[in-house]
Amino acid sequence: MYFIDVQGTLISDIDKTPICGAIEFIDNLNTKKIPYMIVTNNTKKESRKFYQFLQNQGFNFSYKNYLDPLMLLEYKVAKNSVAAYGSKEFLDTLLQMGYTLDYEKPQSVLVAIKEDFLADEYAKMIDFLLGGASLVGMHETSIYAKNNKRYPGLGAVLKLLEFATSVNYTVVGKPSDAFYKEALEMIQEENKRVKFTDITMISDDVKGDLGGAKELGMKTVFVRSGKYKTQEEIVPFLQERLKPDFVYADIQEMMEQI
Repeated sequence: MYFIDVQGTLISDIDKTPICGAIEFIDNLNTKKIPYMIVTNNTKKESRKFYQFLQNQGFNFSYKNYLDPLMLLEYKVAKNSVAAYGSKEFLDTLLQMGYTLDYEKPQSVLVAIKEDFLADEYAKMIDFLLGGASLVGMHETSIYAKNNKRYPGLGAVLKLLEFATSVNYTVVGKPSDAFYKEALEMIQEENKRVKFTDITMISDDVKGDLGGAKELGMKTVFVRSGKYKTQEEIVPFLQERLKPDFVYADIQEMMEQI
């Protein structure tokens, strides 16, 4: 049984097209009736729209096998008085979901990823947090890859803000326990006996996604088709207990060797 990441695992960070073997892997799971969840940290498109985008790319899976942070957001953050930071697409999606953006006296600071956070944005976030607002991250990725460049991921941004203000943060998406537990419960709708130890998590984010999965007892597969060029860039520096169980170039190589 599998939890499967999207960006850098199923689709390319560069042009959003399917990575070698990705469509075939999902088709094979469907044929063999192996339970799985597509677990993405998508925040730029409304959940149904991103699901439809993946369908249009050739991925054949049901919406009941899909989970992203936007689907859990309203359980974590009230819709009134939110100072949100991230891409324009993310802010537009929040408005479509009924959130009221407040940059005067917000109750919550909600942060998603983008490559060009401004110093003034950090200054405002710090003021809001020191004024009593809570800090919530849409996810906790280690690195953000776009246009052949790698930027600090949202996890790094959240830790920066936490260090600056001593305000602890919570996370909506991966690798939070709550997100993974929701994905497990969705699989359990078909088989109540499934546990985290029955799940293998596949992702290109070895420090974020896979580290959180290991903490919960999952097996982990690190694919080098996304954030990292080689495993030597990151794996030797991980704690032994958080190192991935398997490393492959991409899902195609994984299928050939399992």
